[in-house]
Amino acid sequence: IYCERELLCCYILAVSILYFFIRMYGLTVKGSSVGWNQTHHCKLLDWLAPDQSQLCRRNLELMHSIVQAAKLTKNTCQNTFNDMRWNCSSVEKAPRFTPDLAKGTRESAFVFSLAAALVSHSIARACSSGELPSCSCAPAPAEQAGPDFIWGGCGDNLRYGLQMGSAFSDAPMRNSRSGSQAFRLMHLHNNAVGRQALIDAQETKCKCHGVSGSCSVKTCWKGLHDINHIAMDLKSKYLSATKVIHRHVGTRKQLVPKELNVRPVRESELVYLVSSPDYCTHNEKHGSLGTQDRQCNKTSNDSGSCNLMCCGRGYNAYTERIVERCQCKYHWCCYVTCKRCERTVERYICK
Repeated sequence: IYCERELLCCYILAVSILYFFIRMYGLTVKGSSVGWNQTHHCKLLDWLAPDQSQLCRRNLELMHSIVQAAKLTKNTCQNTFNDMRWNCSSVEKAPRFTPDLAKGTRESAFVFSLAAALVSHSIARACSSGELPSCSCAPAPAEQAGPDFIWGGCGDNLRYGLQMGSAFSDAPMRNSRSGSQAFRLMHLHNNAVGRQALIDAQETKCKCHGVSGSCSVKTCWKGLHDINHIAMDLKSKYLSATKVIHRHVGTRKQLVPKELNVRPVRESELVYLVSSPDYCTHNEKHGSLGTQDRQCNKTSNDSGSCNLMCCGRGYNAYTERIVERCQCKYHWCCYVTCKRCERTVERYICK
């Protein structure tokens, strides 16, 4: 796919069909320049599910927010996992997708849930910033204001973000052509977990009013935590994800823990169908890039330690000279001067 049609592929990350999901990662930079102001743009995406095409035609103004969510998902995933064997490098293979994300692994569970959260996050923030004509600030919270503050300001419109984000993200998984029923149920569940993490990421933000900044009165509103907070919450769910199978429970098939003695799946936990490779060695068949030449921490005992990152193969050390600003001094008014200092640091990379 080339030219304008290739640029429009950016849209697909938000709707969570994995093949297009991965394609979108590689196209977000170019895709951000696409002007989503013509309904024929949606028609070019002839592989969209009917519900998706309809949503696209009716909500062209959302496309910029969705492209932004694609960029954020890629960058946030890689930053969140930069200290682990799987460092979300799979997305760099776009537009080709790797087996570890094409199957129902815990890695795909994390990526899907993060994307679902960030699509809604991007839309909610776009509402409160005035970028979308179809929505505005969130309504005042139903809870009672406190004695020292009143509800006001412009809160992130989470309700609208969740409504439109779930419509885009879940639509493909309600289509039988998007994979097995177990695969679709898994991703619908994980999408919902991502959105719940977003709901849990609300916080009360306030602005002070009063004489000389006394803050005798505060105006407060509900806003969303930054995306790194949400990503770390989902990372902890990734680490404790439950492996499930698709089996009959009563009159219908459901996802249940593979281990029979494990409690039922909770709505707040990520689930996966297929065990992941260990990501220690390069194996394209399993989607593993390996950890050779990855930087590690010699003194740590965590996931980024040389022992864990290098999978027992050992590591090599080298030195690197770093030039940085130092001995900075503030001058009234109003500039800062700094010296340039050099120092030598020791680095370690896996064999």
